[in-house]
Amino acid sequence: MDPVMAPEATLAYPDYFYATSPDPDIKETYSHVTYTSVFLPIFYAAVFLIGALGNLILMSALHFKRGSRRLIDIFIINLAASDFIFLVTLPLWVDKEASLGLWRTGSFLCKGSSYMISVNMHCNVFLLTCMSVDRYLAIVCPATSRKFRRRDCAYGVCASVWFISCLLGLPTLLSRELTLIDGKPYCAEKRATSIKLAWALVALIFTFFAPLVSIVTCYCCITKKLCVHYQQSGKHNKKLRKSIKIIFIVVAAFVCSWLPFNTFKLLAIVSGLQQELSFSSAFLQQGMEVTGPLAFANSCVNPVIYYIFDSYIRRAIVHCLCPCLKNYDFGSSTETSDLTKALSNFIQAEDFARRRKRSVSL
Repeated sequence: MDPVMAPEATLAYPDYFYATSPDPDIKETYSHVTYTSVFLPIFYAAVFLIGALGNLILMSALHFKRGSRRLIDIFIINLAASDFIFLVTLPLWVDKEASLGLWRTGSFLCKGSSYMISVNMHCNVFLLTCMSVDRYLAIVCPATSRKFRRRDCAYGVCASVWFISCLLGLPTLLSRELTLIDGKPYCAEKRATSIKLAWALVALIFTFFAPLVSIVTCYCCITKKLCVHYQQSGKHNKKLRKSIKIIFIVVAAFVCSWLPFNTFKLLAIVSGLQQELSFSSAFLQQGMEVTGPLAFANSCVNPVIYYIFDSYIRRAIVHCLCPCLKNYDFGSSTETSDLTKALSNFIQAEDFARRRKRSVSL
């Protein structure tokens, strides 16, 4: 059995699974070898090709688009850049999985790629949180949020997210090392200590579960606002139904990709802090190996979601790839509309009606 876990397990939670203590209870089977040495390399290669190309096109389309850029596009560009940086490291892990866990690209790339993946994980969650808060401010309280929703503020927030993510990735950079086991090189982590496990638990709460609660709370408030407008506007309002659908798809994609993965991380940390395994090592390792690729796939899913459900981004991508079609409008505004613009119009109409009713009563 390969004593070093898959990258999604050791990188996501490097302080619990370490190379110097392979679990004798985990038996190597033909199906497991097929999964790690055949399926994972193919899956990672597909994620790399689709995600790298998709995020590169998305960044180019939004960066070089003529005219005014939406505030949300600043966050989307940074999110795509984070995903792209992570995806360029995947070929190293394709080689690692194909060679049955051996790390053949040296110590520098072992540390560097691990650090880049850790930074990407934090950056993704924080940027998605910022995007959720931005949409909450734009939709639920657009009048009072104008002084906060400015381009200079958005650039400052993105720069802060990158800085904090780089700092949070330092423990991985310091603990990851190239380890020789039976004369074979493995990219693995140093042995965990109680202090490291406690820090890992605090970091997991504040870098995933707290942002997740914030994201869900923002979208619940947005959905509540949408439902009010939905009842007032009638069942035949296609824009409103489309907006509600977009919200549920974005939230569902994020939760389905990251929640199972980080749940196994939490279980592993708790087991380590208790000085005994509440859950078997085999269960935790297999859970990491199954849910890790799903979380990594989120990096190539985001461009697809934006292309399908955001007509503004779809037009920008099509015009970037085919400049000759710049005068052709793909998708009417009644079918695919920008979420923030459409809902802001509804809210402004509601506020106007409320003020008019108040003035008449006076």
